Amino acid sequence: MTTFVDRVELHVAAGNGGHGCASVHREKFKPLGGPDGGNGGRGGDVILIVDQSVTTLLDYHHSPHRKATNGKPGEGGNRSGKDGTDLILPVPDGTVVQDGAGNVLADLVGHGTSYVAAQGGRGGLGNAALSSARRKAPGFALLGVPGDLQDIVLELKTVADVALVGYPSAGKSSLISVLSAAKPKIADYPFTTLVPNLGVVTAGETVYTIADVPGLIPGASQGKGLGLEFLRHVERCSVLVHILDTATLESERDPISDLDMIEEELKQYGGLDRRPRMVVLNKIDVPDGKDLAEMVRPDLEARGYRVFEVSAVAHTGLRELSFAIAEFVAASRAAKPKEEATRIVIRPKAVDDSGFTVVQEEDGLFRVRGEKPERWVRQTDFSNDEAVGYLADRLNRLGVEAELMKSGARSGDGVAIGPEDNAVVFDWEPTVMAGAEMLGRRGEDHRLDEPRPATQRRRDKQAERDEATQEFEEFKPF
Repeated sequence: MTTFVDRVELHVAAGNGGHGCASVHREKFKPLGGPDGGNGGRGGDVILIVDQSVTTLLDYHHSPHRKATNGKPGEGGNRSGKDGTDLILPVPDGTVVQDGAGNVLADLVGHGTSYVAAQGGRGGLGNAALSSARRKAPGFALLGVPGDLQDIVLELKTVADVALVGYPSAGKSSLISVLSAAKPKIADYPFTTLVPNLGVVTAGETVYTIADVPGLIPGASQGKGLGLEFLRHVERCSVLVHILDTATLESERDPISDLDMIEEELKQYGGLDRRPRMVVLNKIDVPDGKDLAEMVRPDLEARGYRVFEVSAVAHTGLRELSFAIAEFVAASRAAKPKEEATRIVIRPKAVDDSGFTVVQEEDGLFRVRGEKPERWVRQTDFSNDEAVGYLADRLNRLGVEAELMKSGARSGDGVAIGPEDNAVVFDWEPTVMAGAEMLGRRGEDHRLDEPRPATQRRRDKQAERDEATQEFEEFKPF
């Protein structure tokens, strides 16, 4: 049964925003109490967060489909809908988030680091929020925006300071078991280690983590053996330690050729051949192993390697090795740039950025693309004439109609708003006036024009301020 998974494809869906409510306040002796429809709630986000207690992606291997809850619709009496609950997905430290094309979206390192994998949809505004001095009694509300749907790939790259690499049965698991408190599986046959093992080593004042990576064989970088599956766990390590078997039973192998093969695989994988490394000649407790170690040590030192002769079984040379690795780790940490304090980066919109584009396609259709127009279309109830008029008003204020005329659109031309697979298509009719002016006094009730008490005047002024705030939120540069 699978107990360790370091790569999964995850299908995440954020919650949809709740619909706004179109309601009129009704009270005895006050038949025209005004709009009181509440706003819909926000859909829940899907958030990945690093949790030190999680070491594998196994849960997502068995359940790859995850969805946050939807926002609740608004209700009458100015009652807003409840926001959807965010879905928190704990992942191991060192998880890389990629899209389907292999582009890195986030690299999650450090406890508590988070990434919003899918954004929840906005809740629709109720008719109380849409009312203004010009539109006193709107008979419509905005629909909630659907949440994001994302297909992402989670890939775990072990966060360790040191990686032990070498042939199967070279003694990597035995070495990590005596250097640290880790208890990996140890046996006298190849590929005993099927998953990376982590151990914590203390050498003087330096504490570092060490990883035992499954054995490599020729062709590992191309997928042979277990190499391709676990070479990614070496990528974050600061120091590579070659474990060479000096007592191998295979006559065609020797420490020098083993080292050359592993170095070639690291080079083929990409980037790993430039890491600091040292060489450990293991199994010197065997008489032939000791003799072979003494023979090859001068050649290895001539190549510039620091060489250590050890025996994991007899615990020989381990202290010297442990402190030497600590020196490498300390030097690597000192060479890394210090992390700067978190800065807020503001990216204002360019002066000439209208927020949308209009492109005429080969079949003569004019397609409008942009975050705001597409979102506004999704929020519109096209079965309600007032809602359609409100959409026309918003698009006109944004400059869509002027841009269509500039692009050569004529009366009756087809216009699509949105992507090809999910667009709203209509025959365009240019207008001299748009929005509330074009619609006359639609959405108002003349019976509400009678002298208003001070309380109602204050409510109308507050509604005007709310509308101004809403317009600012829609058109602010960031």
